[in-house]
Amino acid sequence: MPKTSARLLSLLSLLQARRDWPGADLASRLEVSARTVRRDVDRLRELGYPIATVKGPDGGYRLGAGSELPPLLFDDDQAVALAAALQSAVVGGGGMEEAAMRALNTVRQVMPSRLRRRVDMFQVTAIGTAAAAVGVEVLMTLSAAVHAREVLRFDYADAPRKAEPHHLVTRGGRWYLVAWDLDRDDWRVFRADHISPRTPNGPRFTPREVPGGDVAAFVTSRFQGNDGTGGAGGTDGTGGVGGWPCRGEVILHAPIAAVAPFAPFAHDAVVEELDSERCRLVLGSWSWPALAAAIGVFDADVEVVGPPELKAAFALLARRYAAA
Repeated sequence: MPKTSARLLSLLSLLQARRDWPGADLASRLEVSARTVRRDVDRLRELGYPIATVKGPDGGYRLGAGSELPPLLFDDDQAVALAAALQSAVVGGGGMEEAAMRALNTVRQVMPSRLRRRVDMFQVTAIGTAAAAVGVEVLMTLSAAVHAREVLRFDYADAPRKAEPHHLVTRGGRWYLVAWDLDRDDWRVFRADHISPRTPNGPRFTPREVPGGDVAAFVTSRFQGNDGTGGAGGTDGTGGVGGWPCRGEVILHAPIAAVAPFAPFAHDAVVEELDSERCRLVLGSWSWPALAAAIGVFDADVEVVGPPELKAAFALLARRYAAA
């Protein structure tokens, strides 16, 4: 029979593995009597684990949620995955870096050396500017309002707002609130770090459907400048589903090998080889001048295939650059 401490860890691991366990199954897996299982369950309860007794013909046990966080038990893969996720949160921005670092240090400290070495080999490098921090309390308040379907009252850019919160999302290291703005009678995507919640919340509401039915596509289209119906959107993130409002085609006098490596960094770019010295490029942007400027970064002579708005944008930029 294993020692009591080892047996308790084995019992806890089994209880975490699935919702309900018949007492006889636990006794069989641990190779002990049903009476020993009952005593071990009582010991875990004394340590703070909320283990409920399941009634029925066989009887059994269930690990539930309690008022305090007791010690947790992870297998090797779970522990490494948890540490990797925390390290990503430390460098990924979003306002939880400090809490993630404390949690990572706590997890790493209690890891056996073999797992600590695996975690230390996992290194994450953040590229780009750090996002503005958002307090955990703000995120919890926004999330609670989304879950409760309660009208949110808050200050945004020093102005009072009221909105029906629908989704809390992350994009590019920032947190955003997708909501129906009751003051503007329209959908908005608010930056969470600009939100100062007011209390109490307003009345409950019946959720509306996000345009297109896909919140990820909806938020992406907002940043592409769409208004939810395929038209141009507002500068505060308003927009909808349908892709970039401005999309054009050009021929670049450069080999595809010089263009293709950089095409993924352009706006939904498509590049095709025409011959050894030329390639066709199609891409989109939120305005025609912005699209012309994006094409200019490829540092090659350009033939505009269309539309006319793109050719006019090149002429506009030429005048601006010449004046500069």
